[in-house]
Parts: sequence; C-alpha cells; structure tokens
Amino acid sequence: WCGFLLVALVFPRMAGLRVDFGLLLEPLGFIKVLEWIFSIFAFATCGGFQGETTLLVSCKGVVNETVTAGFAYPFRLNTVVFSAPDPKRCGGTWTDVYLVGNFSSSAQFFVTLAVLVFLYCIAALVVYVGYKHVYQQNSKFPLTDLAITVITAFLWLVSTSAWAKALADIKMSTGASIIPGIESCKAPGTTCRFASVTSMGTLNVSVVFGLLNMVLWGGNVWFVYKDTNLHNQSNRIS
Repeated sequence: WCGFLLVALVFPRMAGLRVDFGLLLEPLGFIKVLEWIFSIFAFATCGGFQGETTLLVSCKGVVNETVTAGFAYPFRLNTVVFSAPDPKRCGGTWTDVYLVGNFSSSAQFFVTLAVLVFLYCIAALVVYVGYKHVYQQNSKFPLTDLAITVITAFLWLVSTSAWAKALADIKMSTGASIIPGIESCKAPGTTCRFASVTSMGTLNVSVVFGLLNMVLWGGNVWFVYKDTNLHNQSNRIS
C-alpha cells in the first residue's frame, strides 16, 4: 500500500495503469526484487535481536549467583544494568553495574536505511509493473531512479561499515572483557566469573546482508543507467 500511495502522488491519473510483469524478468526488475528481499533480511536480523550477558558472582552469603543484563536493538548498552546477586546486594558491596557504550546511532542508521529501501523498492516495482510506459517515455524518472540508486549504494557502504564496527564493539562490551571494569567485583570477598553471552550470529548475518545490498545496488547502477538519456546520448556520440 505504501508503494501504491507513493506512485499515486508522483504519477498523474491520466497516465493509466498497464500491468506488465515482463520487466521483472529483465535485470532491472529482477535485481529490484532481490533488493527488496535483502532489505527485509537486513532490518529483520538487526532490529529484531534480543540477548543477554551473564556473570557468576560469589560474595557475602552468596555462591555462584547468576546475574544477567539483557540488551536489544537499538543497543543503548549504557542504560542496561545487571541484576543484583541477592536482596541484600552482597552486604552492601554490590552497586548498580551498567554495560558500557551506546551504539544506537549506527544500528538505527542501518535499520532505517533498510526500511526506506524496502519502501522504495515497493514503489519502484509498482512503477516497473504498472507504469512501465510512463517510466520509459519520461526521461526524468530514469534519471531520478539512477540518482537514488547511486546514493543508496553509497549509503549501504557507509551504514554497513558503521554497523560492522559497532557490532565488534558490542561484542567487546558484552563479553568476558567487561569483568575488570566492574568495581563491585573488586570488593573484598567478592569474585565474578563470566558465564555466557547470547550468540550474535543473526547480527553477523545482518552485516552480510548489508554488504550484499551494497553490491546489488552498486551493480544495479549500470542497468538503471542504460535506461537514461545519458546512455542513449553516449551511444549516439559513439
């Protein structure tokens, strides 16, 4: 529905709807379908993640008590606090312990781009299927499509790089390396051991889909360019 709404705002009513799925069999349409599918996987694997990191704490009156800190998208880890080992908080030696880092900007940039690409692909596919004749007759539409394709390919490169770096930092901030930075674990009679952290395989997959999207959009530049006047003019000059 979002795609149909966007098209309705752009194309005049007099253009007329002529449904033709033939373009989906051509590289221009087929790649757009792949971009639509891959954008779904990109924001789903990142935006839907939930996990937790677990420590085993021994202190006054407590032996190997499990304390957890649950974290999720958009990964504002500095707002995530570990649960207390016991109601007495280890005799008053245990204070609130927070994870370190705020990675929301990189994660939200990545997911927002994926959602916008998802919506744009719907709109583009509606145009390709229902308004192919308008797309090919009006030179402004292929040029606009080309500009959006180039910008999107660049944004996929930037967002995926930023998100990959943020993911590496998230793994550090939720792994075994966090224990030396916990002051409560340094209290006399208190020991902390790292137990586990939720597997981040789906987040690794999101980075892979980000790279695939970058390759798809970068490769699609050529096929969109072939439908513009720029390509036709260069052929006439040749």
